[in-house]
Amino acid sequence: MEPTDKSDSEEWPVLAIDRQRRGSLVDQIVAAIAGMVNRRTLPAGTRMPSVRQFAKVNGVSTFTVVESYDRLLHLGLLSSRRGSGFFVARGADAPAPQACLPPSAGVVDTLTPDLYSGQSDALPVGAGWLPPEWYGASTILDAVRHAMKIPAGRLRGYGHPLGFPSLRQHLAATLAGELFAVEPEQILLTHGATHAFDLVLRTLTRPGDVVFVEDPGYSNLLALVRHHGCVPVGIPRGAHGLDMEVLAREAQARQPKLMFVNTVLQNPLGTSLSQAQAHRLLALSEQFDFWLVEDDIYRELAARGESSLAAMDGLRRVIRIGSFSKTLSPVLRVGSICASGSLLPELVRVKMITGLTTSEVNERAVYDAVSSRAYRKQVERLVLQLDGARELALERLGDAGLVPLARPRGGMFVSAGWTQPGPDARHNGRAVAERALRAGILLAPGEFFSVQPPATAWFRFNVAYASEPALLDFLRSIRGESE
Repeated sequence: MEPTDKSDSEEWPVLAIDRQRRGSLVDQIVAAIAGMVNRRTLPAGTRMPSVRQFAKVNGVSTFTVVESYDRLLHLGLLSSRRGSGFFVARGADAPAPQACLPPSAGVVDTLTPDLYSGQSDALPVGAGWLPPEWYGASTILDAVRHAMKIPAGRLRGYGHPLGFPSLRQHLAATLAGELFAVEPEQILLTHGATHAFDLVLRTLTRPGDVVFVEDPGYSNLLALVRHHGCVPVGIPRGAHGLDMEVLAREAQARQPKLMFVNTVLQNPLGTSLSQAQAHRLLALSEQFDFWLVEDDIYRELAARGESSLAAMDGLRRVIRIGSFSKTLSPVLRVGSICASGSLLPELVRVKMITGLTTSEVNERAVYDAVSSRAYRKQVERLVLQLDGARELALERLGDAGLVPLARPRGGMFVSAGWTQPGPDARHNGRAVAERALRAGILLAPGEFFSVQPPATAWFRFNVAYASEPALLDFLRSIRGESE
């Protein structure tokens, strides 16, 4: 079907958005467009307005439109085509998705701002950041103050496209001493790990490509893969690692372009791949000719000697993603890509097309922090603090009737839930999370991390907050309703 061009802002109808109504603007936009698709007001193939056009006509921010389009992509109502925009993906034969019609304002999804902002009063049990004092706030603040004294001559440019040279040199030296030899010119600095994932997808994939992800795995990655028009295929990961038989079978059938894998202290399970599994994974990527994108952001929180795909492979077929958000404040937003010398120039080109350069001020602050004498001791203290909090969380969650999906080898997360499926309150993790939000508790249900809805309700718990009495009382109340 030829696309119907309805992108002219004058032709696009103004949606009836009620800013006083319970529920977010995103919820209203998604519900309205879903209704138009299912009534055939927007037939399959219709080109949607650009983000900027939609925002202008409806008087909302571009951020609201981006989140709305992303949710519609996730629901399969829209598709995206590189360089062409967004299109209606299906027609009225598809039932209206219930996820578009939230029961109340307390709706939780993978892009809920409170999971990232740190500004909410809700107990951040599902968040990915630790209390500021755990990071060593004084070290970070000193580094930020020092970074703000940037030489006046550096204010007239955008910064180096690869990122602040001193930080790249420091990172190269650290990796060479601990994992594998790499040159500073093989390191590209990014706005955190998610930006790095986005650059890899923009560089190596096209709409329709198959991308393997771990199931369960990093929540935002699923939305990002779908946003690029790729097809995510989940490879089961459990207490003993990846299901290599499923991986081999799917690789032969699907011919993936790449696979994202969290080798060490996987998010959300907290487990690490064995050396044997890492070798098997590399062999399969060679056999079926796909890239491996190693999410290695928890490496500094893990014990020495854990497997490293990048070290085993030498960056031939592996692209390593790093970040400083788990040992420094995530507000600094600095990540990195290590890749082969042949691939990196194209990654740099895509970075410049989409955002020119990254913040040299942030990168200077990170460099000042990680190169300080206090940093290594700070990380050691953080690991000990996490170890204690994790053991306590496992004990307290067990007392509340939850069973861990796996025994974490370290890190900041425990994933646990109720083991029996059924129609009771414990069956639907998202519904429980929405109830928790209304009670002032921010949970991250298993649905966020899974390609397919999980059979039983489980949650990823941040160990820094998982032993709080308010959370445990809430979980016991849910359990009590079902007994």
